This record gives sequence, C-alpha cells and structure tokens, in this order.
Amino acid sequence: MTTSTFNRSWARVVLNALTRYGVKHFCIAPGSRSTPLTLEALHLQSQSDVECHSHFDERGLGFFALGLAKSTQAPVAIIVTSGTAVANLYPAVIEASLTHQKLIVLSADRPPELIGCGVNQAIPQQHIFGQYPIASINLPKPNNSFSPNWLISTIEQACSTQAQKGGVIHINAPFAEPLYEANEAEIGNDPWLAPIQRWLNQPQAQWINRQATQQDVLMHENWDYWRTKRGVVVVGKLPLEQGMGLKLWAETLGWCLISDVQSGIEASLPYADVWLSNKTVEQRLLQADIVIQFGSQVVSKRVNQFLSAFKGEFWLVEESQDYLNPYAHQQTRFVAKAHHFTRVHPPLRQKPWLLEPLALSQFCAGFIEQQVGGNLNEASLAHHIERVLLPNGNLFLGNSLFVRLVDAMCKLPEGYPVYTNRGASGIDGLIATFAGIAKGSGLPTVGVIGDISTLHDLNSISLLRQITQPTILFVINNNGGAIFDMLPVEPQAKDKFYRLSHNLEFSQIATMFGIEYLRPYTWADLATKLKQAYARKGVTIVEIKVNDHEGSALYKSLLEQISRASID
Repeated sequence: MTTSTFNRSWARVVLNALTRYGVKHFCIAPGSRSTPLTLEALHLQSQSDVECHSHFDERGLGFFALGLAKSTQAPVAIIVTSGTAVANLYPAVIEASLTHQKLIVLSADRPPELIGCGVNQAIPQQHIFGQYPIASINLPKPNNSFSPNWLISTIEQACSTQAQKGGVIHINAPFAEPLYEANEAEIGNDPWLAPIQRWLNQPQAQWINRQATQQDVLMHENWDYWRTKRGVVVVGKLPLEQGMGLKLWAETLGWCLISDVQSGIEASLPYADVWLSNKTVEQRLLQADIVIQFGSQVVSKRVNQFLSAFKGEFWLVEESQDYLNPYAHQQTRFVAKAHHFTRVHPPLRQKPWLLEPLALSQFCAGFIEQQVGGNLNEASLAHHIERVLLPNGNLFLGNSLFVRLVDAMCKLPEGYPVYTNRGASGIDGLIATFAGIAKGSGLPTVGVIGDISTLHDLNSISLLRQITQPTILFVINNNGGAIFDMLPVEPQAKDKFYRLSHNLEFSQIATMFGIEYLRPYTWADLATKLKQAYARKGVTIVEIKVNDHEGSALYKSLLEQISRASID
C-alpha cells in the first residue's frame, strides 16, 4: 500500500473516533500537508451528517469554530496545515480553554525527521499551545506497526476527558509524502483496518462504553441558618437552562438579585452597574450577611468592586472545576450547576431586607431614558437593544464599550440567548465568532461590535456569506476605541496609542465581500430598514456612525450623577 493511501487510512480512524464524541462540524483551512485529514473529512461529509466549512484565514477559522461550538454545545474540529498556520489558532484556543468550549485542533505536521533541519514550513508544533489544551497528543508518523485499536484509544482518552470538562484538545498529526493520489478502493480494503471494521460500520459506537455518573450537590449543613439571613445573589455568565427559577428563588428569600447581561435572567434590580456607583447604596448592600454568586465573568466594574469589598460569608456556585477567586475570598465553593444547587437549597419566604437598591434602580430607569434621549447612537441602541432583536433569536456582544453599556443600561427579555467572548475578553475574531454562532444555531442573530474590533477581523466578513437566515451585524463606529475614554490618560497619548482614531467607514468593505449594507441616521430610519433586512435571507451590516466621545461621555456622566444622588 502506498504512503498516500495509508495516510488516508490513518486519518480515517482519527476522524471517525472524533465523530463518536459528537463532532459534526469540521472547519478546514487550505494547505497541502493536511490533505489526508481534509479529504477524509470530505469523505465523512459525503457519508453522514458531518458538515465541512472553510476559510482562508486560520485565526478567523478558529473563532468561527468557537462560535459553532458555543451555539451547538458540541465539539468542533479544526484542520490546519503545518507551520504558522497552527500558531494563528492560538487566540481562539485561549478563549475556548477559558470558557470550556470544546474545540479539537488537528494540526498536520512534517514527520519528525524533517523538523529542525531547515525544511520549509517545518516548526516544532508539539505543545505549541502551552498549558491551554486539556490534552495534547503528538501522534507518530502513520505506521502500520501501530494498531488502529491503539490509535482509537488514544483519541478517545482525550475526548472522554473533554466530554467531562470541556476545553481544547490538540492533536498533532505528522504525515510523510506523498500526500496525494491515494487509492480510494484500497482504503476500504486496507487489512490494517480489518480489526476495527465493525466499529467503522457503526457510526455511533464508542470504543470505550463509559457509564455516565452524576454526583448530586448536597445541601450545605448550615443552610437552615443562612437562608434566614440578609443575602445578595450575583449572577454572572450562566447557561440559560441553569437560570430557570433562580429569580424566583432569590425573590422568595427576600434577597437582592443582581444579574449580568450574560445571565439570561431578567434583572430584578436592573442597571446595577449604574446605581452601584452610589456609595451610600453600596455601603448598605455591603451590610449583607451572605453573598451567593452563580457563574462567573461578570461584566460590570461596579459589581466587581462590590464583590471585592464584601467581607461576609461568600459562596460560589459554578459547574466548572476552575479556581475562581479573583478577590481571594475565604469562600464555600460548590462545583455544581445553578439549578441543581437551588433545588437542594429551598428558600425560606421572607420580606426584602433592603429597599434602597430597588428605589434607585427604578429611578435609574427613567433617568437613563431621559439622558439617552431620542437620537440614534450607541447609548440609545444599548438602552433599547430589545427593539432590534427578533423573537427566538440570538444576541452576540463584542468586547468594546458597547457590552458595558448594554450591561449597565438595558433590560433584556428573560431567557434571551446572549453570547460573548468574555474568557480572555479580547477583540480577536469577534466577527468570526458571530458567524459561527449564526451558522451553528440557524436562528436569526444580531451582533454588535466596535469599529476597532471590526478592523481587527475584516477577513472574517467573508464568513458571513455562508449565513442564510436573517442576520444583522451592527458596527458601532465611534472612530476608535472609545472604551479607552474611561481611562485617566493624557489626551494626546490616548488618541495615538490607545484610541487609534481612524476616520474610516465600512460601506466599501461590505461591497467588497458582497454583503448588504445600511447606515441609518434615526430610529425611524433604522426601524424601516431593519424590516427589509429581516425579510432578507442573509446578513446585513448596519453601521451606526456616532460622535467620537458621545457614548463614553454619557456613560461617565450617568455614573457621576447617580453617585451623587440622595436616597433618603
């Protein structure tokens, strides 16, 4: 059997092992060395419900795969060739590892004898992603002295760990030349595959049949005591199914509920980022006996400051096993899903113990509306974001000033899916992630990102051409990184080295990639044009051009005025 044919047999085993753990999407970057993997992925697509995607930019491809993993809640595989193509996946690997999204990187490689001797496109790829993967497998060059059973077991060991913990697997796969002109008929009759032929013919069969075990969370031994005390519940990023009933649970206890924009929970005390700027209210909230935090990655600076300042009993409920203690609290840590925790910690009905946050939150609703006014700008879009959402859709928020404005100034519908990249909170690949979420979910999706984030990921606009349902990408063009307006930096240095004012707009970019483009000037104009966009099967880029400092100035003004408000 030729080398090229056996390479394909080897790749067939690897990819079939991955599909047994739920991989239905293969994201493929162009390249020669990865040919055995690419062609086998295409073979799988022709034989099953596997879907293959492609993109010319590995960095964008990694984030597209991340978006697919987020929206499908299933592992997604990425196939790349050797060399710096692999290194371009690093930002997506970091983000996925921090948020426990299931990515599997299949990096093709030169065989060991061609590493470190001056061969083109050959770099050391083993452990290239450092500590971020939960498993790193450096496969040998395909050789029939290794049994297919061993190859399956090696892949399954990593996949079973990922199934329990989430995170990234890196499989480095060297292939010797020739890479092309494999004999398709010989692959199917390869005697090396004979011991596993039955397994190959049963697409759902895993090599190791593990019985799932679920360890239920136990009631805290002092819950009967703590549930009678004054409490605050803070909810960060949380899967939608875990938030069911959490609002009622907190309200029954009479505890203050502060929910993040990523929680999917309709806020009992909305605008917390704003009203917590009032130190009198913050000090009264700090009189709580206990704080229970569900989830992590809280957006609000003021909420994080409250969590840092709190010195009482602190419990954290989060299903991952990560060490989550940014403020070095002495705490009780529950490795559990939120709804499992609340099920075994029944509430005791009590009256609310603190009314000032409710009064100030209600005041903020009208005050924010008054300050925002009727113009179409980033602050008003954040405050009224529900106006641009379709029922049964998704919202994706980038990592710019806008996500903070939404968290501070809006009240989202209960249970509306909100996606972010808040693991490392970078601006890498936000368009690509948005595209992956839309593609993976198949639902109408709205994304809002900043202009610098857009410039950073222009290549990924080409991915939007794959989307076939009504999808809107808002680009907030405030002529640079307006989030840096919040920093006390000298103006000249801030503009040149932080804000990066660019004086660009995005209409010609949309034209270049064949994407519909709108630039509304008023809310009425936006409403009319959105009706047309939502009737279209595909993506529309909506550029909201605003004054450079308007959004950040209004945000700072809100915080300052509320901080001085009297609550007596």
